[in-house]
Amino acid sequence: MSPTPARFHDPGATCADFTSSILVRCPRCERIAHVERRPRTPPGADGGVPSRPRLVCRSCGLCRDDGRPLRSSRHPTACSCPALWLRADTRHGELWAYNLPHLDLIRRFVAAGLRERAPWYDHGRKMTLVARLPAWIKSAKHRDEVLRAVDRLRATVIAPG
Repeated sequence: MSPTPARFHDPGATCADFTSSILVRCPRCERIAHVERRPRTPPGADGGVPSRPRLVCRSCGLCRDDGRPLRSSRHPTACSCPALWLRADTRHGELWAYNLPHLDLIRRFVAAGLRERAPWYDHGRKMTLVARLPAWIKSAKHRDEVLRAVDRLRATVIAPG
């Protein structure tokens, strides 16, 4: 009797859903830091100030506000933050994630044998984060390699000690 396949249902998340806290490399000590988006000021006479990113490193204590607004984008190099921490090169391409929930979503999608999504008419979002993943990540023949890369990335964040 074969085991039941792991099932993944697309939650309809987009990249913007994961940009409130982004894991990055600290420009001072080269260790893990995060960029958090501060809340947007309420609209008033100035029309509301866009959210500003704030870089925080717990290793060296670096804490600074960046003067540019944080944009969400499909590709991390278009983001106005330093180098992403969760980035790995594979022989098929570059795998990246903004933070651990983003990485977990990718892992659950890749590991699943049965991938489901709501029909396009069920909701307004047609191009979710999962739909925008590169074809090589979606391919079942690359599943083991992608899962190993995801596990390596996760180990860099959740290290013992």
